[in-house]
Amino acid sequence: MVPGNLTHVSGFLLLGFSEAPELQPLIFGVFLSMYLITVFGNLFIILAVSSYTHLHTPMYFFLSNLSFVDICFTSTTIPKMLWNIQTQNKVISYEGCITQMYFFALFVGLDDFLLTVMAYDRFVAICHPLHYTVIMSARLCGLLVLVSWVINVLHSFLQTLMVLRLSFGREVIIPHYFCELKQLVQLACSDTFLNDMVIYFATVLLGGAPLAGILYSYSRIVSSICGISSAQGKYKAFSTCASHLSVVSLFYCTCLGVYLSSAGTHSSHSSATASVMYTVVTPMLNPFIYSLRNKDIKRALKAFFR
Repeated sequence: MVPGNLTHVSGFLLLGFSEAPELQPLIFGVFLSMYLITVFGNLFIILAVSSYTHLHTPMYFFLSNLSFVDICFTSTTIPKMLWNIQTQNKVISYEGCITQMYFFALFVGLDDFLLTVMAYDRFVAICHPLHYTVIMSARLCGLLVLVSWVINVLHSFLQTLMVLRLSFGREVIIPHYFCELKQLVQLACSDTFLNDMVIYFATVLLGGAPLAGILYSYSRIVSSICGISSAQGKYKAFSTCASHLSVVSLFYCTCLGVYLSSAGTHSSHSSATASVMYTVVTPMLNPFIYSLRNKDIKRALKAFFR
């Protein structure tokens, strides 16, 4: 690559999953179906929570916010990929790539923070049931969501500014189906030491702290459940957080799988395929996990469709 100033970079080339022409209609159909399921599934959750007064509680308030973030999360990457397949043009403009990178980092961070807030909600509900309505007030719930947005907006803005200072070659090929922060930093021609440090510390602080909060909350939850004498009481307490625990496990296991896949192989297609798990599959499965295991959501969805 010939080094050039950022202002001279007109666009990037997204390789996607496969360059075989015969596979493009299959890839288009699969991802269009997954995207529509994700959007409508999460949209139904939002509509059910907003229209059914019985669901106007902190837990479902956080769930509707998570569904909204999941819709935005998938809408950041999938529509552009579908457009590239349809037009047979893999180019994304420099401005479009930076914008996509910003919103991707924003919504993946929000997903992480909202799952942590929901874990705290379940911790208060099970460990302090008598004080739940006092602790989880509407003001605190709104403040937790607002803080999550502010932190991740500032973090994404910082990462974007760090990328804007980098120089790229005239023709940059991204071995992925969207513009990811780490991929862009690796493809830069200039020194990326400062970028790598910022990414590392942000991952430790904004990734490690929420995970530690989730683990602490569930350690206390398990301890409280074990202290319940009746088997029925244990089952009832566990069922209130089973859906959230399933979503947390799916999110972190897929993220870990992507990290191990990218660290253990140099195949760009393997890394892109692994990324599908937490960028598309996890947001698509979240509505099913919460609706299939939750009688209130199923009742609200039936009432909504009637």
